[in-house]
Amino acid sequence: MSDADQKITGFDLWYLSLPVVSARDHGIGRVNGTCEVVVLRLTSEGGETGWGEASPWVVFTGSPEATFAALDRYIRPLVLGRIVADREKIMLDADRAVAHCTEAKAALDTALLDLAGRISNQPVHALLGGKCRDTIPLSVSLANPDFAQDRALLDRLRQDGVRIVKLKTGFRDHAFDLMRLEALAQDYPEFAVRVDFNQGLPSKEALARVRDVATFRPDFIEQPVRAPHYELMAQIREAIDVPLLADESVFGPEDMSRAVREGICDGVSIKLMKSGGFSRAQAVAKMAASHGLGVYGGDMFEAGIAHLAGTHLIAATQAIDLGCEFYQARYYLAEDILETPFPCKDGHVQVPDAPGLGIRPDIDKLDHYSIARGRAA
Repeated sequence: MSDADQKITGFDLWYLSLPVVSARDHGIGRVNGTCEVVVLRLTSEGGETGWGEASPWVVFTGSPEATFAALDRYIRPLVLGRIVADREKIMLDADRAVAHCTEAKAALDTALLDLAGRISNQPVHALLGGKCRDTIPLSVSLANPDFAQDRALLDRLRQDGVRIVKLKTGFRDHAFDLMRLEALAQDYPEFAVRVDFNQGLPSKEALARVRDVATFRPDFIEQPVRAPHYELMAQIREAIDVPLLADESVFGPEDMSRAVREGICDGVSIKLMKSGGFSRAQAVAKMAASHGLGVYGGDMFEAGIAHLAGTHLIAATQAIDLGCEFYQARYYLAEDILETPFPCKDGHVQVPDAPGLGIRPDIDKLDHYSIARGRAA
């Protein structure tokens, strides 16, 4: 049989609870103890496998329980027996079969591409249009409620050659945010600083607090208010001379169209988990760039498989020009799930050129951290 004619014969799921090294606060919620992801393995009739990861956050995109059910109950029957090369039709059917659940769809799309790449001996970025960059600048977020621990992380990042950090703000009082910005400016001047409120500001206080933060001249300020507050986002954008990024306000192309129309941002954070797959993520990035907006490669609370998927997305999408935030595998998880470490060097993510995603997960680790399983009948 030809490569394109191979059918998908296996559909396996691991629901994982992964220990993390500290608490992290964001404007809309806290993560502490563990984060939960769902890993998908597709198997072709020729015996090759492709992997995907769904990384939801309950206050942002949805719950891991919903993600697992979407894949296990509703998407599985649409995939088994289908042709590996039939990715676009499979993704269309999955989109129609279950509303929302963008993380589940991102995992499916990733596994289909990984499988196709391994069968055809091509990296995923080649299947997405070709590689336009070999490395991606890495940003690491600072969100520990104990700033002393974030200082220790900063010292480690300095040694590792990382030179971009994103300060998570809006989860405590304004004085705490300003104190940390002052400390970064004074004690870590070599770091480029970005600020992300994760929707954390009350509407009445937002403009004044963002103006104060803007005096520190960060690279950008991200999503200070709740996602639906487009009018307030536009007002804040007009009031500051620092670029304003949208994240939670823009999930897919339809949101990007509105964001451009209403002038709410100078850039956008792209995430596979909220876009629901590569085609929609690339569409958002290209729409933003066509209107002169910057594009940043964001992430959720992810393990290495999702990081690899995002890396191939950015490698094949010229418009994503503000680096990436794929740091959890190395700096937040107590242990990642890949067979070899997620590839970072001198503050940059290294784009893999091996077939598929380039690195497989360690099945022993998947089994160790699994709290539920789903298997093909």
